[in-house]
Amino acid sequence: MLFTEADAPAMTSLAARFKSEGLARRTDLMPRPYAAKGTVAEHFGDRQRASWTVSVLTEAPVVVYAVSGWADGRPVDAPEPAADAMRAGATTAPAQAGLGHEAQGLADRIERGFRKTAAPATEKPS
Repeated sequence: MLFTEADAPAMTSLAARFKSEGLARRTDLMPRPYAAKGTVAEHFGDRQRASWTVSVLTEAPVVVYAVSGWADGRPVDAPEPAADAMRAGATTAPAQAGLGHEAQGLADRIERGFRKTAAPATEKPS
């Protein structure tokens, strides 16, 4: 999750831009991994990213994203958005390994948990 300082209109604008410009599909905007030393993610870098999803929330200053890849750390030649990897009949390696479903499922679970625990705004926008 990425927490921003944006207000509701700015988040709505960002969500619209992500949709109209297809920003969530661009590999150059694919979220980068956090490879924490001493963890199993330590060797998961940019080249290990296989599938990803990005969701811009409009009711909170939050962007939810998830990236999946091979557990053994091998590099990926052609990463693809989760939506493409989940399409019926998709035959790419990330699709057949279920990595699109993995990324989307993780992001959905995080987003649901956030929405469940986030309190409604206590102030009205000015």
